[in-house]
Amino acid sequence: MAHPVVHFEIGCKDKAATSAFYEKVFGWTVDPGPMGAIDTGAGGAGIAGHIAALGHEPHQFTHFYIETDDVAESLKQVEAAGGKTVVPPVPIPTGTFAWFADMEGNIVGLWKPKA
Repeated sequence: MAHPVVHFEIGCKDKAATSAFYEKVFGWTVDPGPMGAIDTGAGGAGIAGHIAALGHEPHQFTHFYIETDDVAESLKQVEAAGGKTVVPPVPIPTGTFAWFADMEGNIVGLWKPKA
């Protein structure tokens, strides 16, 4: 697998205000539902994303997600290379995600879509 970047996420405390900001500045449409899916209006160009208000720390963040065949194995490789697991694998209805920190502390997501 080539490990493409497949998703991005913008974290916030106030989802409505953050959504309104991106809608005003870039013309994006943000679904008001809990997942806050973003439609950039690019007709399928670019990668999918969403705006998230977790309700707990961290509130402000931007993440991108790297697709992998095995989230747990990728976390082992991250740790062997000097990074650390921040959020272990979490299954959700559409797949499994995790967060890791690289050696500089950048938080990056891993993603495996449900087969």
